Amino acid sequence: MKYALIGCGRIATNHVKAVVNNGLEFVAACDIVPEKIEQLLAKHGLESDASIARYADYRAMLADHPDLDLVAIATESGKHAAIALECIDAGMNVIIEKPMAMSIADADEIIRRSEERHVVVSACHQNRFNVAVQKTREAVEKGRFGRLSHGSIHVRWNRNKDYYAQAPWRGTWAEDGGCLMNQCIHGIDLLRWMMGDEVEEVFGTTRQQFHDYLEAEDVGMAVVKFKNGAIGTIEGTTNVYPHNLEETLYLFGERGTVKVGGTSTNNIDAWDFADETEDDVANKGLEEETSNVYGNGHTSLYADVMEAIETGRKPYVDAVAGRNALEMVLAIYKSQKTGLPVKLPLDEFASVEMAGEFDA
Repeated sequence: MKYALIGCGRIATNHVKAVVNNGLEFVAACDIVPEKIEQLLAKHGLESDASIARYADYRAMLADHPDLDLVAIATESGKHAAIALECIDAGMNVIIEKPMAMSIADADEIIRRSEERHVVVSACHQNRFNVAVQKTREAVEKGRFGRLSHGSIHVRWNRNKDYYAQAPWRGTWAEDGGCLMNQCIHGIDLLRWMMGDEVEEVFGTTRQQFHDYLEAEDVGMAVVKFKNGAIGTIEGTTNVYPHNLEETLYLFGERGTVKVGGTSTNNIDAWDFADETEDDVANKGLEEETSNVYGNGHTSLYADVMEAIETGRKPYVDAVAGRNALEMVLAIYKSQKTGLPVKLPLDEFASVEMAGEFDA
């Protein structure tokens, strides 16, 4: 299966690991800064592989390789949708790093056009494949929680000035958004997915407390009303001193309680069910070792996408899932902007509509 990567920055190393682990034919890599391509390939011992073509212009890459089976997009967030649509129009299957777009309109167009062209599109929410998350999802699907009462996601991380100085697009409304859109969207995706996906209303507030050199927020909180009657809360921030503290998902039901913790929802900190089994005892205290906060899920996500391409089924994390996570963040942004609860579905909103929100 012929593969190409567009964007060779911070997250790209997890994509290359997934490529190597899944035996994809790595045809080309693209970045507007050629040195980043070489640094990335060298990190994986691929610097001398002449079969991997290097490009600074993704359009030239697509034109030279019309037979690509799969393209991953790991550029700045504001360019995800436009590049994805060009790949889709060329008949190529796509993995899009989160967020899949910066507006509802672009996300909807990705879904519409991918269905029209019959190509596979996966939003890269790789934490769904974490061992702890998979075990929790299995319990949800089996109905072991009974009726859900409430759930929450806490993403309490640190991002300092050095991080934002690495790329001028970070923290901008057009290309990135703030902590909710960039760092916290994985956890927001997990909360919505676990709690039944169907959301009635979101009420949120955001602030820019310590990062006054950015355009966007560095802390955000929200209350979510789900259509099944459950309540959710979201807390996301990059203001934790001095380093990342946790990404923790809580689920509370009438017959079960689960706390999935660790730095990136990779451990089981609490696992209690009324109908306890031997497997439940083994799950208590589970820890999945990860080399970075992005976890190990990219390899599994790639394997799933490859199988989806080969069989014609939808991927485990499809474009609709990507839209759902984006919609939650944009609903919080809109709630901050209007001071009002936001009903879902959200027909239209874009991150750029937040421009000037924290200028005062």
